[in-house]
Formats: sequence, structure tokens, C-alpha cells
Amino acid sequence: MQHEAHAHHDHTGHEGHAGHEGHAEHGSHADHGAPTDHSAHAGHHHAPGTVSWSMAAKATLHCLTGCAIGEILGMIIGTALGWGNLSTMILAIILAFFFGYALTLRGILSAGVDFRTAFKVALAADTLSIAVMELIDNGVIALWPGAMDAHLDEPLFWIVLAIALAAAFVITTPVNKWMIGRGKGHAVVHQYHH
Repeated sequence: MQHEAHAHHDHTGHEGHAGHEGHAEHGSHADHGAPTDHSAHAGHHHAPGTVSWSMAAKATLHCLTGCAIGEILGMIIGTALGWGNLSTMILAIILAFFFGYALTLRGILSAGVDFRTAFKVALAADTLSIAVMELIDNGVIALWPGAMDAHLDEPLFWIVLAIALAAAFVITTPVNKWMIGRGKGHAVVHQYHH
């Protein structure tokens, strides 16, 4: 995810609001000649609970990238080693979490954060998102007739994987939107990107 898109906003300059506590009893801001349109501030603040679908989709796409890398790598390794479906799926899930966390860690570490803090932030940011994604993704693959037995060189494998990842994206995006709106999930990552 391009966290740079979430620019840090300077809140200095708001000190001028001090001493305005008494405005309520004197009527609206219009009575004082102050503009009533607060849209000038709209681009600078994210009120609690207001998260764009675009922001949620970017956070989900970030997780999906790590998950997809892990899933495909796990399936390639499991297939190459001749493992059964369950063992291969477990490896794919473990690697999906690993790569999902790794992509987030990379971004946070590049902001100069120490590894221990970055690791905690990655866990907080991605755990629920990756878990939901893996549940949907693997659920689709497990329930799709013949998908578990399809090999990497068969179109069915790639078609079902693409559908599973698309379903995971669609279902996880509202989860991320809800989490970011409550200051959780990828909201904790944004503070490290200025």
C-alpha cells in the first residue's frame, strides 16, 4: 500500500480557536462574520469513523498482496514436496501471514521505527484483515468442486484462486474500513508515514 498517500497533517495554526468557547451563547459563527462552511478543514481532518472506501481498499490490497504471495508460494512448495491438501493449505496460510506482515514491516521500518515497535504495529494492523482474507480465500478453494485437487499447471487452479482472492478482497474491504474508522487496523500504520 502506498502509505505516502496518507500525508501527515500539521495541526498548528489551530491555536486560534482558543477563547471561542463562548460563541455558543452568542449565536452562530455567521453572526461574527466567520465563515460557516467548514469544508476548508475537511481535507485536513479525518473525523473519527470517516474513512473513504479508497483508503480501505488500499489497505486491503496491501494485505491481499502479501496473502497472495504466501498462498501461491505455499501451494508451489506443498505440491513440489508431494504434500497432501491439508498440509499444503496450512503452509500456504502460514506464509500468507508471514508475507502480509512482512510487507507492512518493510514500510514501517523504512520510516525509521525500531523492529520491536514495527512488529507490534504490523500485528495490530494486519492480523484481523489477513485472518478474514484467509478464511474467505481458503473457504472458496475448499468448497469449489475439484479445486483442492487441481494442480498448478491446470487452469482450474488459477481461475479458482483468482475468484477466491477477489472474494476475499470484496469481503475484507468493509472490515478494514470499519477497523480504520475506529483507529485500528491500518490506521495504526498511517501515523508512521509522513
